[in-house]
Amino acid sequence: MTDKHVRRTTLPNGIRVVTERMPEARSVTTGFWVAVGGRDEPAELAGASHFLEHLVFKGSETRAAREIAESVDAIGGEMNAFTSREHTAYYTRLPADELTFGLELLCDVLAEPALRASEVDAEREVILEELAMSEDTPDDKVHSLMADAVFPDHPLGREVLGDENTVAALSRDEIQMFFKEHYRPTNVVIAAAGRLEHDDVVTGVSSFLESVDSGTAPQRQQPTAPPKALAYEQRPTVQAHLTLGWRAIDQRDPSRFALAVANQAFGGGLSSRLFQEIREERGLAYAVYSAASLYTDSGLFMIYAGTAPSKVDEVLDLIDAEVAKVVADGITERELRVATGYLVGALLLNLEDSGSRMGRLARGELAAGEALTVDEQVERIRAVTLDDAHQVLQRIFTGPRSLAAVGPMDEGALRSRS
Repeated sequence: MTDKHVRRTTLPNGIRVVTERMPEARSVTTGFWVAVGGRDEPAELAGASHFLEHLVFKGSETRAAREIAESVDAIGGEMNAFTSREHTAYYTRLPADELTFGLELLCDVLAEPALRASEVDAEREVILEELAMSEDTPDDKVHSLMADAVFPDHPLGREVLGDENTVAALSRDEIQMFFKEHYRPTNVVIAAAGRLEHDDVVTGVSSFLESVDSGTAPQRQQPTAPPKALAYEQRPTVQAHLTLGWRAIDQRDPSRFALAVANQAFGGGLSSRLFQEIREERGLAYAVYSAASLYTDSGLFMIYAGTAPSKVDEVLDLIDAEVAKVVADGITERELRVATGYLVGALLLNLEDSGSRMGRLARGELAAGEALTVDEQVERIRAVTLDDAHQVLQRIFTGPRSLAAVGPMDEGALRSRS
C-alpha cells in the first residue's frame, strides 16, 4: 500500500529522499536526518553529536551565522535542529515558494560546515550552560539517572549532551573528524513535506555529498550489563522526583503498536490509570505519566511522578499496585477503545502540519525498517487486541526494575524499595 502523495528516490550516492506533497499547504518543511546520535560516540567524545548540531548553523565557508539567521527571518521561516541517542536532525520550515532556498541552505551548511575555532569556543560555553541548566532541573536530572540505571556502562545510558568534562575537552579537530566519519550518504535521509514537487527536491539535493564516499553505518552494541536497582541524588528540592524503569522492546519489534496502546491506557494520557489514580483521585502529583523510548536494539519503559517528599512511599505503593494489576489482568476493553481512538486521532491530526509529516517520513525511513503508510499505521493500531496489550506489558514489567530519584529522601528507605 502506498500514500499517493508520498514518493521516494535513492540518489546514486545512497542518500534516501522521501517527500509528501500537501497540495493544500502554504509551507514546506525540509529535514536532513543523520542516523548518528549520542550512542554512536566513544566515551571520550561524549556530546560530539550535539556539539556538532550547534555548530552547523554557525555557517559554511560562504555563509556566516548572522547571514543565515537574517535570511531565514526575512521570509518568516524557522530553522532548527535536535540530537537524540540515535539520530541528529536539521530542518527548515518555510513558505512553500522558498523550497529552493531551504534546500540550498541545508546542503551548504551540512556539506562543509565552517567549524571556525572562535565559534567552537563560543558554542562550548553555550553547551556548558545548557548542561548546567539540565543539572539544575531535577525532573531532567532524574531522567538522566534513570537512563544510566537501565543501561549502565552503555552509550544509551549517557546524557546526549555529554558531560562537563567531555564538552570542555572536545577540540575542533575531533568534532571535524566525527563529522567526516559519520556525515556520509549511507547515514542520510532527506525528508520534505508541504506544497512541493518531489522532482524539485531531488534536483535540489542531487549534488549534496556527491563527491563523498558512501561511508558505513555506525556499529552499535546491544546493552548486556544488568540494570542497576537504584540511582539516587539527594537535593534540597521541594518535590521528590521519581522514575521507575524497565528494559523494553526495540523499534522493530512487532509488539511496538501493542506497547503504544498499552502505554496510552496505563499512563500516557489524561484518562490513563496512573493519571486518574494518582493525580485526579488522590491529588498526590501534578505530573505523573508513563512513556516508552524504543531504540535499534533495545528500549526503555518508564514511569515518572513528582510528589511531596512525605508522599513518596504512598506514590510508589500506588504505582506498584497499578503495575501488579496490569500484569495480572491487562487493560480493559474500555481502556483499549479509548487508547486506540486517541492514538489514531492524534496521528491524523498531526497530518495537518508539514513538520509532523516530514518527521514521520524520516523516522519511518531511519527506524522502523519498513516505511508504513498512514493507513497501514492506523490498521496496526486498530488491530491491537487486549491480549496483545497484556502480553507486552507482562513482558516488560516482569523484567528487572530500576528506581531513580532526586530530592530530599533517605537513601536507605529508597534502597529498601528497589
